[in-house]
Amino acid sequence: MGLGRIDLFLILLALANANAFLRFWIDKRAAVAGVRRTPERVLLWAAMFGGFGAWLGQHLLRHKTHKEPFRTRLGVVIGLHLVGVAGIVWVLLFN
Repeated sequence: MGLGRIDLFLILLALANANAFLRFWIDKRAAVAGVRRTPERVLLWAAMFGGFGAWLGQHLLRHKTHKEPFRTRLGVVIGLHLVGVAGIVWVLLFN
């Protein structure tokens, strides 16, 4: 018996969240070391697919928590992520 569509989606979602967290962690290390940083647009795109991982990375690592307008943009992107995830779950469960 193989994995269902919802199972595959949850696996991909977990991987996207891990990717987003990892990108925030790498950027935090680069900031501390004073080396080349991850562009904010890359962090925001990672958050679009892995919103919880991005949020967790921002707060656990205390990374970009006061930088505006990034903080506001990240909040909007995470909101869009949540709406998208809810929509996909609804489609997978009820169609």
